[in-house]
Amino acid sequence: MGATLRKAERLSGTSAISKLMSEGRWGNAGAIRYCTLSPNGTDFNRIMVSVPKKLFKRAVMRNLYKRRVREAYRTQKDLLPASPGTDILFIYNSKEATDFQTICSLVAEILRRTADEQR
Repeated sequence: MGATLRKAERLSGTSAISKLMSEGRWGNAGAIRYCTLSPNGTDFNRIMVSVPKKLFKRAVMRNLYKRRVREAYRTQKDLLPASPGTDILFIYNSKEATDFQTICSLVAEILRRTADEQR
């Protein structure tokens, strides 16, 4: 599988998001809170990234952390099997500035936990 993040791999739609938030399993990994729901009815995983406006008032910072989380997922998405598709919501939940390497390790931990739960 290539290391790209296609548009189809982004979670969208009110019904899919509300189903994920109501039926999904929640967890924490450092500065990132996450919610997973498996299976999602597709043959691939879908993600959504959120950074609350309450933590970062400026859109520039919110967009920076969203890009970092998406890039960390894109480079490590092979840690999570795609056979039963999984929906994942990442919520960056820390006021402290976090570097890209730390975010990569947190996303890898989340993907490993999700893969272990599927087994």
